[in-house]
Amino acid sequence: MTIYRLFDQPVFPDPDEADPDGLLAIGGDLTPERLVEAYARGIFPWYSEGSPILWWSPDPRLALEPACLHVPTSLRRVLNSKRFRFTLDTAFAEVINACARAPRPGQSGTWIVPEMVTAYVRLHALGIAHSAEVWREGRLVGGVYGVALGSVFFGESMYFAESDASKAAFVSLVRWLASRGCTLIDCQQTTPHLLRFGAREFSRREFLQRVSSGLNSPALSGKWSCDSEDA
Repeated sequence: MTIYRLFDQPVFPDPDEADPDGLLAIGGDLTPERLVEAYARGIFPWYSEGSPILWWSPDPRLALEPACLHVPTSLRRVLNSKRFRFTLDTAFAEVINACARAPRPGQSGTWIVPEMVTAYVRLHALGIAHSAEVWREGRLVGGVYGVALGSVFFGESMYFAESDASKAAFVSLVRWLASRGCTLIDCQQTTPHLLRFGAREFSRREFLQRVSSGLNSPALSGKWSCDSEDA
């Protein structure tokens, strides 16, 4: 299986050329132009400190259709209790840095390396990357961030500093995205946690078709804000 090396131009090989684990290419950079081109083609960067940039397009691909969101009863009670306050795009840098610091089961480091943080903060300044935050008593206790193109949101990572906070951020974000006409939420990797929320596996071909269709919509463009701040 060929793994492609990227150079200066922000172009990618056909995602169908990825190896069985989804690895497609190596190298390149994290400029806004390359990142936008990657997400538009169903490709994302994922690597660790000291590694070259690795680009992935898994098959199958976990994604959530907003209308299929399932909220467990216990979490529904948490949301109804108004324990958390929900905001959008008010603390992007704090969220991505907290995601980078969050411990991950089975991992000794983080894939959100400093250059990734810098790149996505730049995307946020351009209105392409966004965050959802949950607060309790004025303290940021959880959040989610990702990239929005057309009507598709590409989730990157989430974290919590208090029980149920990341779940509350995720559900509140999905509900808000649904209200804005979002058609698909990319979850990248299959996990039992996300399956419980209603995500399902798409073949790469179906996923790319959904992304391509969603790119033609302006649904998620512009500055994000929410009318109600209760999560």
